Amino acid sequence: MSVSAYRSGKESTLQYQPHISIKFWGVRGSVPTPGAATAFYGGNTCCIEVLADQQRFIFDGGTGLRVLGESLHQQSNPVKGHLFFTHTQWDRIQGFPFFLPAFEPGNQFHIYGGTAANGASIKQCLTTQMLKPGFAVPLQAMQAELMFHDIVPGSTIQIGDTTIEPIGLNGHTNALGYRLSHQGKSVVYATDTDPERIDENLIFMAHQAELLIYDGMYVDMCDQINLHPSPKPWQAAIQLAQSAHVKQLAMIHYGPRQTDTMLNALAHQLKDIEPHISLAHEGLVISF
Repeated sequence: MSVSAYRSGKESTLQYQPHISIKFWGVRGSVPTPGAATAFYGGNTCCIEVLADQQRFIFDGGTGLRVLGESLHQQSNPVKGHLFFTHTQWDRIQGFPFFLPAFEPGNQFHIYGGTAANGASIKQCLTTQMLKPGFAVPLQAMQAELMFHDIVPGSTIQIGDTTIEPIGLNGHTNALGYRLSHQGKSVVYATDTDPERIDENLIFMAHQAELLIYDGMYVDMCDQINLHPSPKPWQAAIQLAQSAHVKQLAMIHYGPRQTDTMLNALAHQLKDIEPHISLAHEGLVISF
């Protein structure tokens, strides 16, 4: 497994063609936080791109999706991909109205999501956020071919040689997690988990995955000023990773008030506990 980083369009050169490559385009939770204090880890909300040979899979459409779209716009060939939403709270869908490839004829995207807490489908949720007065351009203005798929936990989605398995994570938000399996290798994306418990189903789903991407970092304002201090979420993340025997744990979903300085200090602390833990930042690439 190799880990590399590239920023500002400068991509690291890999010495071999990986079967799976994961790039982090957005790692923040709740709201975008641009600024000098968050420049390294990044201020864009969640968006992860996975390339499995010739297939492109995108998990969540936070504001990092806009940046990914700018990169894809530079390609000369039509862009195709599969976009999976964990849930439809604002920080996971804010980038979708600004996803430039969706407005370009000839591109094609399959879009997957579960039913929201209010019963709305993924298509209804994405359509609603682009209606006036909230947004100026309706979803119908997108000229790419968009195909919407309603999915449920426990189903299996087969796309070429890649299998996607959704899992229910949080009954409060109806959030989904995903296991992507390709040629014997697996990546698990689990965010907006229930902080009150370790999910036995998630332990089963993440068993022996090459990489677990988990929301083990979020600290809200009340925690920071000790109004209601809670157990550290990364402690549950480490316990989960150890129970599932995953090979690498990458944590994301930082709170708006968690600066680069705070996260760097925590990263050093975690490395002393478990060397296979990383705090993901925008531009980080993990390949295997």
